[in-house]
Amino acid sequence: MKTQVIVLNGGSSSGKSAIARDLQAVLPEAWLSLSVDTLVDAMPARLTSGGDGIGFADDGGVAVGQDFMALQDAWITGLVAMARAGAHLVVDDVFLGGAGSQRRWLDALGDVPTLWVGVRCDPAVAARRETARGDRVTGMAERQADVVHRGVHYDLEVDTTDTGSLDCARTIAAHLRSSRSDRAD
Repeated sequence: MKTQVIVLNGGSSSGKSAIARDLQAVLPEAWLSLSVDTLVDAMPARLTSGGDGIGFADDGGVAVGQDFMALQDAWITGLVAMARAGAHLVVDDVFLGGAGSQRRWLDALGDVPTLWVGVRCDPAVAARRETARGDRVTGMAERQADVVHRGVHYDLEVDTTDTGSLDCARTIAAHLRSSRSDRAD
């Protein structure tokens, strides 16, 4: 069965979005790239300042409330519906709840063929990227670098500390090709 969804999980500033863009360039099919940032950007401003929405602490911590969780569940359900309708998706996410976050996706995806990719980056390198970006709360990258991977099971992991996003995308594409040929045997 052909992979329909690629889930990229990694901390802030680990390189997931760049890998997603490069995957769109190297994969033969048309893949839509959607990020948890897309969800956050689409939310009303009142839900992006804490409480029942999502909040960002001065030290880089992130807290989510019930309204955020409900909207995220709806978002995940919508993405899975798109995949079931035939769209190929690259999902860029940050599993703040580690294994629990992956479980939510697994439950929603059911039998949709999915490739799970861990995107790792040395916390100090991610922190430097975060500072250079200027659009993140300082400290997010270091706080999330390891916690997002706790208890999460992957088909493949890439590390962007010293490897560019295009090379990571090519590694993922090669894994997809080899998985397809293995299943064809």
